[in-house]
Amino acid sequence: MTHAQQGPGGGRSEPSARPTPFGRLITAMVTPMTDDREVDLDGVSRLAGYLVDEQGHDALVVNGTTGESPTTTDAEKSAIIRAVAEAVGDRARILAGVGTPSTAHTVALAREAAAAGAHGLLVVTPYYNKPPQAGLVAHFAAVADATELPIMVYDIPHRSGVPLETESLVRIAAHERIVAVKDAKGDLLASAWVMRRTDLAYYSGEDALTLPLLSIGAVGVVGTSTHLCGPQTRELIAAYVAGDAGLAARLHHQLLPLHTGIFRTQGPILVKAGLRGLGLPAGPVRPPLVEATAEQYATLVADCVAAGVKLPEEAA
Repeated sequence: MTHAQQGPGGGRSEPSARPTPFGRLITAMVTPMTDDREVDLDGVSRLAGYLVDEQGHDALVVNGTTGESPTTTDAEKSAIIRAVAEAVGDRARILAGVGTPSTAHTVALAREAAAAGAHGLLVVTPYYNKPPQAGLVAHFAAVADATELPIMVYDIPHRSGVPLETESLVRIAAHERIVAVKDAKGDLLASAWVMRRTDLAYYSGEDALTLPLLSIGAVGVVGTSTHLCGPQTRELIAAYVAGDAGLAARLHHQLLPLHTGIFRTQGPILVKAGLRGLGLPAGPVRPPLVEATAEQYATLVADCVAAGVKLPEEAA
C-alpha cells in the first residue's frame, strides 16, 4: 500500500499500528559554540551523547532552526552531522535539517547530509518566497528523489509563510521516501484529515501539543524543551501509547510550564541558557540572536520548577 490514499474515505493503518520511522522522542538539537562563536564540534558530540544516553532520545535533528541553521555555513552543517553521527549514530537516528527557500540548494544539502552520515532528512517548507502549492509538491518530490534517505516534512506556516495544504500532503505522501511530518501548524483538524488519508508518521512540532496530537494518531514529538525534560516527555508518550490516558494527561499538565515557557523568546536562546546552567555544552548564540537576560533565565528556572525539572538558580 502506498502512503497516500485518495479520497477522504481512503484506508490506512490504524493509529496504534502507524509506523514510527524515527522513534517517538526526538529533539531538535542546539549547536554548541565556543566563546568566539565558532562551532564547537567536541561540544556537539558531547551534547548528542547526553541527549541520547542520559535523556533517552530515539533521534536527534541537527541543523534545524533550533540549531541556528540560518547562521551556519554548508561546511559547518556537514561537520556537525559527521560529529553527531560518529558520537551516537549507532544508538539513535540522525536527521539533518536541509530545507532552504531554494530547491537546488536544498537538494545539494540533502546530498551532502547523506554523504556525512545522516539517517534521514528534515525538510521545511520553503520560506519567505511563499511558493504555490504546486511548487511545494514539486520541491519535496525533487528533494526526495535526490537521495535514498527517508524524509520528514516540516510544516510550520507561521515561520515559512505558507502552509502545506491537506491535498498537497496527501500528494507528497505517495512518494516512498516521504514518511513523516513535523507538524507545527497548530490545526488539529487538518492534521487529523491527513492522518486519516495517509500513513505519514506525525510528530508534534510544538512541545505543548504532543498529547493532543497523540490523541488523534501522531506518534511522537520533535521537541525543543526536551533538551531539559526528555525523560518526562518520554514518560508522557509511553503512558499514552500504553493506554494510560490519565497519567499522560497529568504529565501533559505538569510539563506545560516548560513546554511553553521555553518559547518565551527564541528557543535556542533559552535552551542554551539552561544547558549552560547544567554545565553542559552550549556556548553563546550567533547574531542576530542575543543571549538570555538574567530575568529570562530566572523565569526559565521558575518554569522548570513548575514542571518538576531541576535547573540551577544561577546562570553559568
